Amino acid sequence: MPLSTEVVDGTIAVVTMNYPPVNALPVAGWFALADRLRELGADHSVHVVVLRAEGRGFNAGVDIKEMQRTEGFEAILGANKGCYAAFKAVYECAVPVVAAVHGFCLGGGVGLVGNCDSVVASDDAYFGVPEVDRGALGAATHLARLVPQHLMRTLYFTGRTIPATALVQHGSVVETVPRAELDATALGLAREIAAKDPRVIRAAKEALNGIDPVDVHRSYRFEQGFTFELNLAGVADERRDAFVQDGKAAR
Repeated sequence: MPLSTEVVDGTIAVVTMNYPPVNALPVAGWFALADRLRELGADHSVHVVVLRAEGRGFNAGVDIKEMQRTEGFEAILGANKGCYAAFKAVYECAVPVVAAVHGFCLGGGVGLVGNCDSVVASDDAYFGVPEVDRGALGAATHLARLVPQHLMRTLYFTGRTIPATALVQHGSVVETVPRAELDATALGLAREIAAKDPRVIRAAKEALNGIDPVDVHRSYRFEQGFTFELNLAGVADERRDAFVQDGKAAR
């Protein structure tokens, strides 16, 4: 099942993404995730959400192959709207969202994690935004929530990745653990939050969003405008075609 939910201890909703081979979500997947998070936030029996994934890595962003086999701009528009909806749903979920990240977390994955409330990761996890190499822009808003500004710009311009162990030093990842311990660690943190009075935690989530110094929705939407420009100019299509061809050559 591409998207599943398990309730632990009656109060913790564990949402699992499973889109083989690399958890690059199709358009429908982003909207499905957004819907699921909104539903869970509206359910007052849910105190915390844990967002995790199966497979080789947490998330590889959007499904570029879906874009390139779809005529016109329908897929790129869908991916942009879907990502916006999913990132927004994470940020606005009425309860805290804990990300449990393993392996790669790229592009749209950084968009999800950057909007989560707490992040734990396996010691093999790494983060990056390769949008520049794909002829797109986006998720700098969310990468900037994980690393300081100058490092964010360097990572963004170069497409480099950064290990989760380094993010612990920046305070954006709570801790890194062996992959075999990741789920238990994320659940341990979720249980700690779930044990609090849920009325206070829901108020705290709303309050913390209200004092956030950056409007993540407006900031990300501004970035997306440049992606549309690059698509109209034909640049994005060229870069996505090159990515797909490189993937075929690698096989």
